[in-house]
Amino acid sequence: MKTTEHIQALEAAGLGLADAAAEAGPDAEVPTCPGWRIRDLLRHTAMVHRWATTFVAEGRTAFHPGGGETTLDGEELLAHFREGHARLVAALRAAPEDLECWTFLPAPSPLAFWARRQAQETTVHRADAESALAGGPGPVDPAVAADGIDELFGAFHARDRSRVRTPEPRTLRVRTTDTDDVWTVRLSPTDPPRTERALHVTGGPADTELSGPADLLYLTLWNRLPAGAVTLTGDEEILRVWRETSAITWS
Repeated sequence: MKTTEHIQALEAAGLGLADAAAEAGPDAEVPTCPGWRIRDLLRHTAMVHRWATTFVAEGRTAFHPGGGETTLDGEELLAHFREGHARLVAALRAAPEDLECWTFLPAPSPLAFWARRQAQETTVHRADAESALAGGPGPVDPAVAADGIDELFGAFHARDRSRVRTPEPRTLRVRTTDTDDVWTVRLSPTDPPRTERALHVTGGPADTELSGPADLLYLTLWNRLPAGAVTLTGDEEILRVWRETSAITWS
């Protein structure tokens, strides 16, 4: 995806999150984030948006912590979220292509990093807000979903800090049925997952394969949908390990 497409995805996801939060109400439980209510989700995402904006708008080249979560609630909290989201979108659109600032995952440029990361952050949390509604999480654009799977495998879990390990070498294959993407993920006892992305199967048979529409795979791999949302063939243990060790946390 292009940076402009990531910014468009971020804008749409933030608007969708706010709409779902308004419909659910601040007291509603968020099933995909046990222990959270909608107010917790809004406070967290609003803080992340403002934190990201400081790097983009101010060109900060070193890490600095976020400013903490607001204590606002109700309509004031929703307005606070909408304002911070709009500021982030505006900052990304106004940023120069050669923006220099701190990042924490590999990317073609700092601008590309922040646009992608915040598009995916907000898309996942939009699904969280929608999980508080009777209909559950709505569909995710297939291109955005495939990009999010790629970020999860190729960026987050390519780092040494990934906790995804298997007692013996194993291979997980993830195949989308609507974008023709295939990820082959090699798991081991000692190293972080190593992933190859292709438009066809490479590298021989896999111990486990997950297949389905990109958005269902995306939300399953981000642990927002139950395992039964996609088709699993092979060793179920690999998916269990993934679900128990792959969570990405703020800290």
